Amino acid sequence: MAYFLARAGAGVTVVDAAQHAASRVPSALVNPVRGQSGGVDARALEGMTFTWALLRELGAAGWTVPHGQTGVLRPIPDDRTRGRFERNLPAALRHEWLLPADAPEALAPGWAHALHLPQGGWLDGGALADALLGASGARVVRGRAQDWTARTVTVNDATGSTGDLHADAVVFCGGSVGSTWLGEAGTHRMGTLLTLDRAVTGVPVSFGAYLAPAAAGGVLGATFETPAPTWAPEALPLGSLGWLLGKGAALTGLRGARVTGRWTGSRLSGLRAGPQPDGSWRLTGLSSKGFLLGPLLARELAAQLMASPESPRPAG
Repeated sequence: MAYFLARAGAGVTVVDAAQHAASRVPSALVNPVRGQSGGVDARALEGMTFTWALLRELGAAGWTVPHGQTGVLRPIPDDRTRGRFERNLPAALRHEWLLPADAPEALAPGWAHALHLPQGGWLDGGALADALLGASGARVVRGRAQDWTARTVTVNDATGSTGDLHADAVVFCGGSVGSTWLGEAGTHRMGTLLTLDRAVTGVPVSFGAYLAPAAAGGVLGATFETPAPTWAPEALPLGSLGWLLGKGAALTGLRGARVTGRWTGSRLSGLRAGPQPDGSWRLTGLSSKGFLLGPLLARELAAQLMASPESPRPAG
């Protein structure tokens, strides 16, 4: 939002608590065919195209975002699942069905089919967030937004001091933890990425969990904990660790890669984008589609806000 508002001429201040940000995932998939059901969002192709174009735009301006538009490989366990995926695939989405033996990555035994999506790939979420914020030129206030109206935000800053910021418009993008701090009910899903000393695959491989390259090494990750009504502190139960390692072995095997650490985050489901009853604006609840749809929806929301009667005054 900060990037697109600034490009439209607004002066932007970002209030950032710098805590529990799911957008800082080390390697996120840009994958139009979601989950084990093979669902395809109505705007998935548009969002994917826009995300890759945004990365090229940032790169041309000198902002480095590690990524790879390498394609995504979806191993499929049986004919019934393939049929479900096929029913969901739009004609405009480039794809090819392969025999597992012909897939661009060596799969573990037991897979019946492989769906290759050449337009997909991966990106470094934290690097993208940093590049967008840096390129926006926005003023950054480190602190937690305690309350807000259509034109005022009350911030508790890093020193414990509380004060008000005034604006022409306020946009809430608080995600899982922000929604919980606000006291809202919702659906929150926690997931973990194990960081690996090297990339096991050159192309992301995903079904139930995923293996992907990263800026340094690779990752094995999934969103798999039981949905919860609120955000909770990041944790990886021992049973979940075993489950995740098993999923990696079932995809391709870890091929001797060593686990070097973990990243855990919580995501909010239930998209809400646009003006709110209190006069503020919102973009939250993208769940696992943050990098597939988030940039596209942010650009559109910024355009709506700038065209509204409470449009922020142009910078300068």
